[in-house]
Amino acid sequence: MTIRLPGADGRLHPYEPRREPLALRPGAPPASRTVLAAAHVVADPCADPSPGAPAALDWDATLAFRRHLWAHGLGVAEAMDTAQRGMGLDWPAAAELIRRSAAEAKAAGGRIACGAGTDQITGGTLAEIRAAYEEQLAVVEESGAQPVLMASRALAGAARGPEDYLEVYGHLLRQSVRPVILHWLGPMFDPALEGYWGSTDLDTAAGTLLELAAAHPGKVDGVKISLLDAGREIALRRRLPPGVRCYTGDDFHYPGLIAGDDHGFSHALLGVFDPLGPLAAEAVRRLDTGDTGGFHALLDPTVELARHLFQAPTRSYKTGVVFLAWLAGHQSHFTLLGGLQSARSLPHLARAYELADRLGLFPDPRLAEARMRTLLTLYGVTP
Repeated sequence: MTIRLPGADGRLHPYEPRREPLALRPGAPPASRTVLAAAHVVADPCADPSPGAPAALDWDATLAFRRHLWAHGLGVAEAMDTAQRGMGLDWPAAAELIRRSAAEAKAAGGRIACGAGTDQITGGTLAEIRAAYEEQLAVVEESGAQPVLMASRALAGAARGPEDYLEVYGHLLRQSVRPVILHWLGPMFDPALEGYWGSTDLDTAAGTLLELAAAHPGKVDGVKISLLDAGREIALRRRLPPGVRCYTGDDFHYPGLIAGDDHGFSHALLGVFDPLGPLAAEAVRRLDTGDTGGFHALLDPTVELARHLFQAPTRSYKTGVVFLAWLAGHQSHFTLLGGLQSARSLPHLARAYELADRLGLFPDPRLAEARMRTLLTLYGVTP
């Protein structure tokens, strides 16, 4: 039985959904790579929060999705941009999310890293920005999670050069209890971060990041690179100080970066591993056994879906991620914080469904098809 899907040209074309999902069972965490999935949050579709109130989440569904990721052996990167930080998830809700998810991680025996940023303020002096970071870092550390020092819009606006970044981050690293992950998020994910690390020249910016990591031995677990530039990531990876890991945040080139080369490899902290979680974990477990061919056979075909989800404007990728979670049965609705379910077109969502279905990502393909038909009918399309 076929379903008619709208294409980019506005025309309907028939698609025959698969009947059986890809067989993927829960498993242990991969041993050869650290793999973290940046997880989305589930909005409460019936909430009507008043202005200024914290974002309303469906806590049961949000935490259940994290247990799903842990069960398949992935770690969780919590309260990151995939969770709509700066795009609907405010700091009060993020703080609660960090506390609850960290408690769940402890109960499940799962790995968790949580984002600490400055989104409780919109600007300010360097001292005020540093204090905002300190507040969030304290919440993460008190929860028992590993901190990820997220890129700050406020710092990008206030800093006058590399020395300001070195001063603010250096202060945070000196007081951190455990090694942190530094996050370099490119402007394709957030235009307000243009010129981060004190320069629009990416080589100069990379030099500042490397200087920071080298100046604080034992305080930097790794650096997450989200620039969608594989060559630049590899070049930076080879220059990292001993003991500092590279975590790829490149949702376009992740198979080759994780597989690595004769000079090393990248670990993973990826938003695309939210919908790909079970498949990604199984692929990396194949690397554990030296089966590089099996790794690529599983993961390489997912790149077309990833590039579709993260196409410009890249920051709207959360819409596709939550859409796929709904189709997969992880949540009962397709609603994002701030109404961002409308950030992608119907043809975009239809293509995401088709690509994910071809990969066998839906545990119940018939449920996914039924929900896709519901969405089409809502838009006035006869499937």
